[in-house]
Amino acid sequence: MSLLFLACYGPSELMEHRIPLLSLEEEQSLFGPHDRYVKQVARRHQVRMSSRGGTLRLKGPQDSVDMMQIRIEQILELMRSGRELEATEIEEMLFDQGVEVQSPSSKSRGDSRGKNDQRGGVRASGKWPTARTEAQQRYLDLLRTKDLVFSSGPAGTGKTYLAVAAAVRALREGSVKRLVLTRPAVEAGEHLGFLPGDLEDKVDPYLRPLFDSLNDLMSPAATRRMRELDIIEVAPLAFMRGRTFSDSFVILDEAQNATRVQMKMFLTRLGENTKAVVTGDVSQTDLPGTKSGLKDAIRRLGSIEGVGAVEFAAQDVQRSSLVARIVQAYDI
Repeated sequence: MSLLFLACYGPSELMEHRIPLLSLEEEQSLFGPHDRYVKQVARRHQVRMSSRGGTLRLKGPQDSVDMMQIRIEQILELMRSGRELEATEIEEMLFDQGVEVQSPSSKSRGDSRGKNDQRGGVRASGKWPTARTEAQQRYLDLLRTKDLVFSSGPAGTGKTYLAVAAAVRALREGSVKRLVLTRPAVEAGEHLGFLPGDLEDKVDPYLRPLFDSLNDLMSPAATRRMRELDIIEVAPLAFMRGRTFSDSFVILDEAQNATRVQMKMFLTRLGENTKAVVTGDVSQTDLPGTKSGLKDAIRRLGSIEGVGAVEFAAQDVQRSSLVARIVQAYDI
């Protein structure tokens, strides 16, 4: 087969496309029993399918590679949205000429957001987070309809968890390609430089709350794999300077510890087809004598087109009844 493949098409006529895979299960589903689909793709379409380092590689004539790319991305989109596909369905989508093939670029963002809608939740470990209070429902609605969302309020109201859930959902549906999670590197008077270890050792414990949300919504193994593939990035806010994020879902957590300059820097990083969520508690800032950039940004931007803001209160605390009473006591 390889001799015929090379004889029909010279090296200059071949192209290669790479698609990141999020799990071994995705690779096994696309390759089929005993790599049956790999052989069929090569025989029917002269496209060579292989996998290396968590990346699916398609190599062959451009038209054939483009067609297989679209079909495979449609299959992956269904799988990542929680749909369990039978082997016969996958085979039909790969090879049935009667199946409608639509380029991902031709789909609107609104179409992708409407799929598998469960009150804004994301399927995670067999469950879908849903709103428990009116404020949480407003938050989920804003996460679906706005490009930039601010959420402020006390701990335990689900600000970060629901934002990460919406981000994972968007990633699985294919409406974004990357998930970026960040926090300002100020915490109760401590600084990263005083922590032991290299940069990753310093950063990972500090960003543990974000990892906890990801691990709960997916799995530790899936989270690690997506980080290795650079599909998920978790980094301090200072590392955002000079960058532009496109086709991404970006979350700034603990934003009460971001200065006004840092907040402006973060918000001006947002590129095309990017959603951003900024969460924090303005009553818990650790900035010494500096006005929080979160409160300032909500005042400046909360009412402009494409931006939404929601404020949580003590009655929205879902962590425990004790935490709710503690929050109420400190508000007096």
